[in-house]
Amino acid sequence: MKEAISILKSEHRSISAVLHALKELARMAHDATVRPRFQVLRSMVRYLDEYPERLHHPKEDEHLFARLVARAPEARPLVEELHAEHQEGARLIRELERALLFLEEGWPVGARDFQKAVEAYAEFHWQHMRKEEQELFPLAEKLFTPEDWAAIDRAFEENRDPLATGELKSR
Repeated sequence: MKEAISILKSEHRSISAVLHALKELARMAHDATVRPRFQVLRSMVRYLDEYPERLHHPKEDEHLFARLVARAPEARPLVEELHAEHQEGARLIRELERALLFLEEGWPVGARDFQKAVEAYAEFHWQHMRKEEQELFPLAEKLFTPEDWAAIDRAFEENRDPLATGELKSR
């Protein structure tokens, strides 16, 4: 497997793990007898904003998607769809942040809205990652030259997920 694809799949697994944990904590926030650990929730939402939305998706857009359209213009509709999903993900993270703020300010009021926002964001991202892994990655693996992969690998190595690499530090 190409290093860039390996990196993206590893990052997808990290994002997915955070989403699973966030879904469980959102479900537990309904229990009015156990106050949620809001710092943990904020950290998880911050990770989803700072890593996938600000680093992971832009490197896909700039390096993988752009090169794929250059190699295979017929891939443009898929690439445009995935790029639009990146934009939608940025909108959904704002909704998730807003729902978390309302939950923290009025808990247990807001637990249902927070859970809905978490579920919407998680389902959206799981569908998006599945589309990349089942449709886009195989196309790239089929069409890219060794030179394409070398350029993409270099760009991706400069922008690694701190959770996937074990470099995540507390702030």
